[in-house]
Amino acid sequence: MTITPAPERRTMLPLAPYARGKRSPVTCRLKCADACSHAAPNASDNEYFRDVAGRALSRRALLGGLAVGAAVVVVGAQTATAPSAQAAVPAHGGWGGGGHGAGKGLSFGPIAPQAAATDAFVVPDGYAWRPIIRWGDPILRGGRAFDPANQSPEQQALQFGYNNDYLDILPYERNRGLWWWGRHKDDGRGTRGLLVTNHEYTNPGVMFDDSYDAATRRAIERAAHGMSVVEVRRRRTGEPWEYVPDSRSNRRVHIGTEFRVDGPAAGTELLKTVADPSGTRVLGTLNNCAGGTTPWGTVLSGEENFHGYFRTAGTGNDARYGLRDAATGYGWELDDPRFDARNAGYENEPNRFGWIVEIDPYAPDEAPVKHTALGRFKHEGANVILSRRGHAVAYMGDDERFDYVYKFVSSRTMRPGNSDGARRHNKTLLSEGSLYVARFVGDSPAGEIDGSGALPSDGAFDGRGEWLPLVVDGRSEVEGMSVEEVLVYTRVAADKVGATKMDRPEDVEPNPVTGRVYVACTNNTSRGPSGTEAATEPNPRNTNRDGHVVEIVEDRDDAAALTFRWNLLLVAGDPATNASTYFAGYPKDKVSPISCPDNLAFDAEGNLWISTDGQPSTIQKCDGLFKVPLSGRERGRVQQFLSVPAGGETCGPVIDSEDRMVYVAVQHPGEDGSFANPQSRFPDYVTPGAPVPPGAFAGPRPAVVQVWKD
Repeated sequence: MTITPAPERRTMLPLAPYARGKRSPVTCRLKCADACSHAAPNASDNEYFRDVAGRALSRRALLGGLAVGAAVVVVGAQTATAPSAQAAVPAHGGWGGGGHGAGKGLSFGPIAPQAAATDAFVVPDGYAWRPIIRWGDPILRGGRAFDPANQSPEQQALQFGYNNDYLDILPYERNRGLWWWGRHKDDGRGTRGLLVTNHEYTNPGVMFDDSYDAATRRAIERAAHGMSVVEVRRRRTGEPWEYVPDSRSNRRVHIGTEFRVDGPAAGTELLKTVADPSGTRVLGTLNNCAGGTTPWGTVLSGEENFHGYFRTAGTGNDARYGLRDAATGYGWELDDPRFDARNAGYENEPNRFGWIVEIDPYAPDEAPVKHTALGRFKHEGANVILSRRGHAVAYMGDDERFDYVYKFVSSRTMRPGNSDGARRHNKTLLSEGSLYVARFVGDSPAGEIDGSGALPSDGAFDGRGEWLPLVVDGRSEVEGMSVEEVLVYTRVAADKVGATKMDRPEDVEPNPVTGRVYVACTNNTSRGPSGTEAATEPNPRNTNRDGHVVEIVEDRDDAAALTFRWNLLLVAGDPATNASTYFAGYPKDKVSPISCPDNLAFDAEGNLWISTDGQPSTIQKCDGLFKVPLSGRERGRVQQFLSVPAGGETCGPVIDSEDRMVYVAVQHPGEDGSFANPQSRFPDYVTPGAPVPPGAFAGPRPAVVQVWKD
């Protein structure tokens, strides 16, 4: 393996007993406003699993068989047949041994897991890495080289933002063939592209020294949120990219950027404020987490932990969204009245966040759109696949303990091609349609789901499911709630219809090769204690620290179906110390330990790739990126591809196996350090005490990293 350490030698911290939570207290405060230190917002009395398990057999008879068979996805006239999902016991492998590249796709020897204090970006032997772009790099004309002692709100608005999350590199010219998951079907990503990424949140403790006053810091932080579009170039495919600092295609979206609101809730009373009496224009986007690239070549971004930016009266539906009458960690309410919803005329401002955002990287002068038809909650992201008839189907997760998995089906169908007319039409697909929430039902006796994670007698956590309607073709399906109420208070509507409470469903990704859908449930340490829901078959562990991955097979192999089959692909953790782990039947001693699955991606061969967020506080390892084959003898074999530096999180993975390249967004490296005493020096790795080159930093910088076959 290739390790790029910090220049100085560091004494590794002793391994502490396993933490109960997911991540650093610093990140908890800044990223999600200490969500886990408060009671879970979902206080609904939805049916507990044990109440519905007795009906599993009747549901089985009603909805069909439980076997997970082959799936077929239809993309226009193209079809791809999934191989069998049955696992077989392999004869070799594991991160400590075996050959290279088990399973099809990118070939590599799995790396060893890295201790949580390791300040290094680690890749397999034969691979190299370097950043494409870092926090503070200038991307718009007038932007200066990054200087941590001389930042300003105006400069940050001209620079690459902080804590990059969702990531993709799109072909520079939009009219070169058809799109599918942001990949060009003719020649991959070519030699000129558009890098698109989110900027989720900021950490002033490592961004600023003591020379900045609080108001200036807050203004810089507001400019560091949002999204970036940046042109990148390279000499030939398979080689690393360089970004173009002053390209006309470059763009920064931040809290001052105007967004257009569309869909059924646009213009309704619930979205109007004194600053926007029309209820159709919003300034800014914030806490943008994961996302997705649409088949028509736009990028979707999820507004996630928006509750951490607003002070409210704490009444009505505020508690269901984590909103409360308390000072926020960011303090933006001190600078802008709209962030204090107690102010007259701004009561609805929080309702204008928590949406799926769509941005067209090829139209830099076009206002991004907030799509109300997809509902309002803590969106991790949204990922689109086409149904058999060509409807756009978007899968989404609500990243909260005991919250839900959703899908949206467009009313209209996608038009092929990239003509101006087709693009105008396709960019309206997410404006009208039907919104559903998932109910999962297991097929095992209630007594066999005891919270330990032990497999039931049938050898699998699996069952049936159905998509419960919330809005269908513009009509509310929730008693006592109008369409706009369902879409603005989607969590409340999902409570009413009895959706299944999940363990923090984050990324929900359809596989472009098979059409199967994968849900990363990161963890839920609140499951099981008195007063909360205990283990269920789709969430089989109490005090679930390590998370799991759900596999969904839509009935009739159609993304627009209203019923599905499901099973747990992985029950995560370190199998050396955790007996409750499960890897689709693959031998536990032959896998890389993995905890807290977060973002998901696929390579051209249909292998699943998982990035993690939280391993330092669960299995005491740095977070990383892992490959998991989904078929044949290798199904369930977790193999670690890379490890990010101390305190960092792996985000936005892009796997280009044809190009033999991998891209990740490294977020919050050195999260527990300070400006004066950094925990990480990634990615510049300036030697302590040495002169700092222009544009570099002696502390941590979130960055987009490329890894290639050396």
